[in-house]
Amino acid sequence: MEEEAAGGGGGGGGAGCIVVVGDRSSFVTGLIENRAKEVGVAAFDLRSASLHLSQYIETSCSYQNTKTLLHFYDPMVVIVPPNKTAADGMVGVSELVDKNYPSNKKVTMARGCFDDTKGAVMVKNLSARDPSALGLDTYCKQYYLCLAAASATIKWIESEKGVIITNHSLSVTFNGSFDHMNIDSTSVQTLEIIDPLHTELWGTSNKKKSLFQMLKTTKTTGGSRLLRANLLQPLKDIQTINTRLDCLDELVSNEELFFGLTQGLRKFPKESDKVLCHFCFKPKKVTDEVLKPANGRKSQLLISDIIVLKTALDAIPFLSKVLKGAKSFLLQNIYQTVCENPKYASMKKRIGDVIDEDVVHSRAPFVACTQQCFAIKAGIDGLLDVARRSFCDTSEAIHNLATKYREEFNMPNLKIPYNNRLGFYFIIPQKDITEKLPNKFIQVVRHGKNVHCSSFELASLNVRNKSAAAECFLRTELCLEGLINEIREDIAILTMLAEVLCLLDMIVNSFAYTISTKPVDRYTRPEFTDNGPMAINAGRHPILESLHTDFVPNNIFLSEASNMVLVMGPNMSGKSTYLQQICLIVILAQIGCYVPAQFASLRVVDRIFTRIGTGDNVENNSSTFMTEMKETAFIMQNVSSKSLVVVDELGRATSSTDGLAIAWSCCEHLLSLKAYTVFATHMEGLSELATMYPNVKILHFEVDLRNNRLDFKFQLKDGVRRVPHYGLLLARVAGLPASVIDTATSITSRITEQEMVRMDANCEQYRSLEMAYQAVQRLICLKYSNQGDDYIREALQDLKESYAAGARGEVKVLEEIRAVSKELASWSREIIGDLRKRIKHVKAEQEEDRKGVVTEASLWKEQVLCYRMERVEEQWDTHWKQRVWSHGCKMVIGTPLIFIRWHRMGKNTIQ
Repeated sequence: MEEEAAGGGGGGGGAGCIVVVGDRSSFVTGLIENRAKEVGVAAFDLRSASLHLSQYIETSCSYQNTKTLLHFYDPMVVIVPPNKTAADGMVGVSELVDKNYPSNKKVTMARGCFDDTKGAVMVKNLSARDPSALGLDTYCKQYYLCLAAASATIKWIESEKGVIITNHSLSVTFNGSFDHMNIDSTSVQTLEIIDPLHTELWGTSNKKKSLFQMLKTTKTTGGSRLLRANLLQPLKDIQTINTRLDCLDELVSNEELFFGLTQGLRKFPKESDKVLCHFCFKPKKVTDEVLKPANGRKSQLLISDIIVLKTALDAIPFLSKVLKGAKSFLLQNIYQTVCENPKYASMKKRIGDVIDEDVVHSRAPFVACTQQCFAIKAGIDGLLDVARRSFCDTSEAIHNLATKYREEFNMPNLKIPYNNRLGFYFIIPQKDITEKLPNKFIQVVRHGKNVHCSSFELASLNVRNKSAAAECFLRTELCLEGLINEIREDIAILTMLAEVLCLLDMIVNSFAYTISTKPVDRYTRPEFTDNGPMAINAGRHPILESLHTDFVPNNIFLSEASNMVLVMGPNMSGKSTYLQQICLIVILAQIGCYVPAQFASLRVVDRIFTRIGTGDNVENNSSTFMTEMKETAFIMQNVSSKSLVVVDELGRATSSTDGLAIAWSCCEHLLSLKAYTVFATHMEGLSELATMYPNVKILHFEVDLRNNRLDFKFQLKDGVRRVPHYGLLLARVAGLPASVIDTATSITSRITEQEMVRMDANCEQYRSLEMAYQAVQRLICLKYSNQGDDYIREALQDLKESYAAGARGEVKVLEEIRAVSKELASWSREIIGDLRKRIKHVKAEQEEDRKGVVTEASLWKEQVLCYRMERVEEQWDTHWKQRVWSHGCKMVIGTPLIFIRWHRMGKNTIQ
């Protein structure tokens, strides 16, 4: 015998026979498509009594948009028509469901059930909002497919669940998915929004969490589900985002309000949101079915729902007291619409006329059962009073039996617990059993250090006790029938209360609590603009910063004049973490939460696209490169000017020439669309994009090379920083022959020299255009700055002068830098060439040694010469930088652009 984990007081939908357990999915989803690649989706949430309708054109043959929606809803049932009607080359929604869901989740309904005309009538009658506010006249024509899906979905719910949905009780939203930021299912996985890719961290006992798991400190199931929905579909409306941020400002600055709301939300039962919305459903038959013994459990759930509703209404006065002095618009609006709404007080009075005022919601099974039996006031129903006395007598007899067994068998620690499935049973510690357990005990099961059992006497009393309780439940349900009908007349206020509780739970117990656990000033409020730049100063990864105390923050700046950033650096330098960090900060900001940064100004993003990670897909017969191309094709087909595109390597799984060509052309396509793009790559050839396109900026992660070892700084710097042959260093460590490494080094040097010549030509050709773009970028920053008129006027004057000076001195500076670089390159080649000849001479001496043994002297000579060669390279690098800087490399509009251009030469030029 095992105890049930769930308490008896947890409401489960007795109001309409719909039971949704814990965090289990509560969505029923209908899908239908036509031959024009249009897909209609209707998602009915049984927990919140809401209907979400979407209709869109499927641009991907793999139905990526539909997969994203299904991943968001995570439906318990998917309803589809029987025949495939997809366009040529498309798999069809029916086949899509077969591939991604087990057969018991798929329901096929006749095509006649997908009737858009009946769907429009149903939505009009069931919606809590006024039909004119919904604009059904327009939606009937525009969203006919999703209305057809709604018709089939509602029919299935009413027939399968045996309920009737109350008129004007549903929260209906049209095109709900695309009123929010869209994140495809692949990006959800790679960004670790809901589940982490790797939970274990080597060398530490910490567990890596996803963003959802980090924020999941909500106290209610509804709050947790709302948090998940917001992370998967963040907001796009700036006004709504700022309203949440204003509320969060007040909670962070006012501790009394924060702790008051935390305490007030605890007074509401955990299942409040689910129970309140279940009054939207009513059983089809009441009079005959309610008298059957099999429906005792249904009656119990109905009573539990009423008790939860009474407890929630009793908690509103305390919430009103806390919110009375609130200043933010969101909290004031909650106070006016909920706390000052007389309908809640009226409903509480009607419930108080029937329900005993001492009855409270409880999760302890027997306490909850007792509260449900005594929910109705005494004297209302005579038969109910008789059943209560029988229930009390049998309960008392069971406890007396336990006392008798303790004395008779000398078991002072014998306990008599209760759960909903088994009723009462005995728990005896094994240490109290000296010999064999007496024969009176039956159904003996060992459970840890205890023994669970029963007896014939207890089983008999259990039957009588359950029968009496069931009679109490049935009589109570008959007494509550009139009260429930009155409650359903004001069902809209219960739906609103449920939404308010979920929202408060998310903002107070998740957002504000998470910020309160961080050091002061670690999180900041983000700012939003319609078309301004994305500027994040000292941004940090919200998940990894809690695992690493020395996490290094980094910046990002993207604008219309600089909408692509190429991030370069060796493996393990921090590129992937940086890309993920940017996306998570944007998501946090657009759900209305503070972000881990010193400053953040963002443009609202409509979609986030990611191409991160490598791996084949054997199930779909896709190689690593094909999988990569499919993901890239989806991005290219759906990206817009307001999208954020994050790419971590592209074209690495095929030939270097084709890979570079594909990566280059994809970058050019994204540049033309003006989407904000962050592109991490190892391909040095892509850095030439910055010489031809002034809106491309190159960044690198700082790495020091010491004793042929890479020292990672994880700090982002401007320009190209070529760590010389980090791939060859790793190859040497792996054990490749020295001759192979030398040949590879020579080949790399020749290729690099050719690239530098080409980049030099591009630099001169597009220099004037680049200066213009830099001036535009500076103007954009001034446009969205918060500085005064005097500062902006002075900055514009400086911009004018620096631009004019840069244009006049451009040719002269370039000639000086070219002369200096040629001089230094010639000097370094002579010295390093001499050192290499001497090293070869030493090796020849070693080979001519008569005994075949290398002497210590020759080894020492080789080591000294190699060390001197490394020192010369380092000195050349330092000397080169100083000479270039001293020969007139000036700051052009805030950025040392010429220095960045020539710094690309690096050490590779002299090898």
